Amino acid sequence: MAVQSHDELLKPKQVAQELGVHLWTVYSYIRQQKLHVIRLSAREFRVRRSELERFLRERETDKDTD
Repeated sequence: MAVQSHDELLKPKQVAQELGVHLWTVYSYIRQQKLHVIRLSAREFRVRRSELERFLRERETDKDTD
């Protein structure tokens, strides 16, 4: 079964590049539970592309209400 593009799993570094933020900012979003991850092990995780898209939509909505 092929992984669909919205289910692509991204490394934190890839997420940081797509958001245009520092890697530690991505880790901060994860700690604050603003960005949900899939844990592969105690030290390794991935972010679904669909989750990143949800996060971006939510950020846009927050900007519109300011």
